[in-house]
Amino acid sequence: MISKNKKDLHARVSDLGWYGILANWEQYKQAAWLEEIIAAEEVVRAQRGLERRLRNAKLGKFKSFADFDWTWPKGVSSSHLEELFDLKFMEEAANVILFGPNGIGKTMIAKNLAHKAVLQGSTARFITASEMLNDLAAQESGSQLTRALKRYAHWKLLVIDEIGYLSTSNRHADLLFEVINRRYQEKSLIITTNRPFTEWGEVFPNSSCVVSMIDRLVHKAELITLRGDSYRRKEANERGIERERRLNEQQADERKVVDEHEELALKGGA
Repeated sequence: MISKNKKDLHARVSDLGWYGILANWEQYKQAAWLEEIIAAEEVVRAQRGLERRLRNAKLGKFKSFADFDWTWPKGVSSSHLEELFDLKFMEEAANVILFGPNGIGKTMIAKNLAHKAVLQGSTARFITASEMLNDLAAQESGSQLTRALKRYAHWKLLVIDEIGYLSTSNRHADLLFEVINRRYQEKSLIITTNRPFTEWGEVFPNSSCVVSMIDRLVHKAELITLRGDSYRRKEANERGIERERRLNEQQADERKVVDEHEELALKGGA
C-alpha cells in the first residue's frame, strides 16, 4: 500500500522517527525498497494506534447506530442524528447534549459518536458522571487534582454519561464546572442527561456555578431531545413475548406427541 508521492518520503521517515535513515538520507533516499517499508510501517502503526485509542476510550459493548430501531424514540429523526456523524461539531469544539428518559438510546448514540471519532483518528473517552466526579473528588492533594483535571481536558472528545441521575454535592458541581470550563471552546463534550437544564438546580442543589456551567455547555452545542418509553423495557417485553411463544409451541408439540401415543395405544388395544 503506497499512498504518498516520493517527494514526501523524507517527511514520512521523520514522522516515523527513523533517525538512522535520516542521518544517512543521501545514501537511502533512492533505495527501491524505502517507500515499501515506510508504507508497511505506517499501516502497522496506524492499526496499533487505533487499537490503543479504542482501548483508552473505554466504550465497552454497545449497539451499532445502524441497528437502532428509529420507529421507537420520538422528537428526533435518524437523519438529524446522522448529520452529527460527520463530526463537524468537533472541528468547532462544539458540544452535543442528549436529553431523554432512561433507556431511550442516549448512551448508544454517544458511544457511536465516540467510536466514529476514534476511527477517524481522534482520542476519545467515555465515562459516567458519577465515576468521573468521584475520581476527581478522591484526589488527595491539589497537585493530584490538577493532573486529573488535565487528563479530562486532554481527550479530543469526552463523553460524560448520566448527568442528573443522582443528586450531587456542591464539591461535585464545582469539579464538573472545572472540567467543562477547561474544555470550553477548546475540545468537544458529549453529555447525556435525563434532566432538562431547568432541573439542574435540583441535581446540583445550592451550587452557585450551575448557571455558568450551562452557559458554557450551550454556547456552541447541538441540543437533542429524545422522547418515548424505555427501549430496554421494550426489548425486555419483546423477549418475554418470544419466550411465551416458544413455550406455547413446545407445549403444543408435547400435547401432539401424547395424543399420538394415546391414539396408537387405543389402536393396539382394539
